[in-house]
Amino acid sequence: MMTPISRRRFLTTAALSLAATRIHAQVPARVSLKLPTQATGPQMPADFVGLSYEVQQLSDPSFFSGSNTGLIRAFKALSPRGVLRLGGNTSEFAYWKPTPGSAEPEHKQIREVEGEPKAQYYPVTPEAVRNLADFLKATGWTCLYGIGMGTNTPDRAAEEAAFVARTLGPSLQYYQIGNEVDLFGRHLRDPGTWSAKTYLEEWLALTRAVSARVPEAKFGMPDVAANVAWLAQIADSWPSIKNPPHVTTLTHHYYFGGPATNPEVNIPNLLKPATMAKVQKTADTATAAADKMGIRVRMTEGNTCYRGGKPGVSDVFAAALWSADYSLLLASNNYSGVNLHGGTGKSVANSVGGFLPGDVLLKDKGESPEQIATHPHPFYSPIATFGSEYLMEPVAYGLKFAGSLSGGSFLQGDFTSQIQATGVDATAYAAILPGGQVTLIILNKDAEQAIELNLDFGTGRTGAVEVEMLHAPALDSREAHITRSQKSERLKDGQYRVSIPHATGICLTLK
Repeated sequence: MMTPISRRRFLTTAALSLAATRIHAQVPARVSLKLPTQATGPQMPADFVGLSYEVQQLSDPSFFSGSNTGLIRAFKALSPRGVLRLGGNTSEFAYWKPTPGSAEPEHKQIREVEGEPKAQYYPVTPEAVRNLADFLKATGWTCLYGIGMGTNTPDRAAEEAAFVARTLGPSLQYYQIGNEVDLFGRHLRDPGTWSAKTYLEEWLALTRAVSARVPEAKFGMPDVAANVAWLAQIADSWPSIKNPPHVTTLTHHYYFGGPATNPEVNIPNLLKPATMAKVQKTADTATAAADKMGIRVRMTEGNTCYRGGKPGVSDVFAAALWSADYSLLLASNNYSGVNLHGGTGKSVANSVGGFLPGDVLLKDKGESPEQIATHPHPFYSPIATFGSEYLMEPVAYGLKFAGSLSGGSFLQGDFTSQIQATGVDATAYAAILPGGQVTLIILNKDAEQAIELNLDFGTGRTGAVEVEMLHAPALDSREAHITRSQKSERLKDGQYRVSIPHATGICLTLK
């Protein structure tokens, strides 16, 4: 009988060997990369990894609390340091209830639009914020706290912000006021007059009220859904604002596509190089605006498929390779972090009109309620809720894998273009970690082609290379694994060779 340790070693070796045998299916592409000796690229923050949840999760004070040990374990397994963002569509229908006897305020009339939440108002209480503070201390994470703009008032926003500042203390990074404000014209504002200019005027009224109560307040903005041109417009207008609030971060969202019923949302389109080329264009616009203001940019809400994700795309291994690649591309563009959206099925369904299109898709395919219940809800959730259990999904494993470079400074080079010149759909990122280790991540997203890679670390470098693999049986497998090799090989004249199977990620660290 195997001991637990020997069994783990056997499974590790077997998994690596099984994945490696794929390269015999066809002749692998041969690539040689030379790594620079100095890190001249951006630094990836140590807390780059982040998750995004609906503010409506706070309506259950036991969810983000020190007593929710299962969720705490899942957060810590994802990253020892991270950033929790609270926001989402439901943030626009929250109201601050400072005491049990506080009356519900009067609310503005809004239009009901498909894909947007219905006007279901709910309170956020001091108990929920105090429990959130305990949760953040237990996980070691910090928070981006979302306060509604669409149906809020400056006085209520300031009162909530003051309590949050006192309660969260150093766990609060900054406030985010307003969610997907570029879409307010659909249901919350007059589409004929709503613009980046009118948004900025309203935002200033709210943030100045908050700053009057919390002089040290910091803010992220504008948290647009997709229209990053707003970031450029705000950056152009910023010099004309007298005594502006303390903004530390420009923010935007990103979803690859959607909804689930869209046939264009599929694995090949998710992983193809053209998808990341579009991401790069967005990053160019966003970082240019941030540079103009002397701050950084963050992707505060996003995932594979909007309105709750798509089964067979969002909850499978392909999503792991996508999230790793997406995160590292933004990190290499000097983003301060990413927050992949998730939460409970109910909160996300409420945020998009009351139901998840992915459920409709599964029903139309003939799946039973019992079969549908085996999927994470929402389908893209990084940490899925199954009863009292919290489980990391494939998309979270990709985010965790990318986090291997957290704290490091990027080595600049045309690594990805050199690999893709061979016809393989793969990307590569390299960094020097704070301890001096050189680490390289190669994401082979190709469904068929393997890579035979020769790495030149330079004749002055010596040591052994530690190998970790991000893998699963197939791109459409509803699982993901990060496996560390039990063997480490030393460099030979600064050179190292490695085989990277198709649909696999490899992390190489020179110790």
